[in-house]
Amino acid sequence: ALPVIFIIAIILNIKINGQDKGFGAGVMIGEPTGLSAKYWLDGDNALDFGLAYSFVRSNSALSMHVDYLYHSFDVIKSKYRFPLYYGFGARIRLVNDADNSLGARGVIGIAWLCDEAPLDVFVEVVPVFNIFPETALNLDAAIGARFYFR
Repeated sequence: ALPVIFIIAIILNIKINGQDKGFGAGVMIGEPTGLSAKYWLDGDNALDFGLAYSFVRSNSALSMHVDYLYHSFDVIKSKYRFPLYYGFGARIRLVNDADNSLGARGVIGIAWLCDEAPLDVFVEVVPVFNIFPETALNLDAAIGARFYFR
């Protein structure tokens, strides 16, 4: 998916931003696996979106989430940019007419912002506290990459 987006951007001469501005779209692999998007609100805060499918639980499910993220660029001292990020959000799981759930997410992760291309690569761990229909604690985790463009 990322190479296709990159080729379309070149063909259409779409202007691309750095990874700490604008909109990025890509993929995430883990629990769940699917599409990931990020929209930067300013230099430190962003909205993160996901549309994915869970393959590992006994009830496979479509999962949608949105998170508000805070980024800290000063924790890791390096010539590369590795912001730690954390935040909160919500997740909806839709399971074939049964066991649908709504949960609160707490996100913690690290990203690598590539200086040579409009890409980021991320790893995150997400505890999810299911609120509806019953309370339960789950753990989501993913590794992914996004391409940034406007």
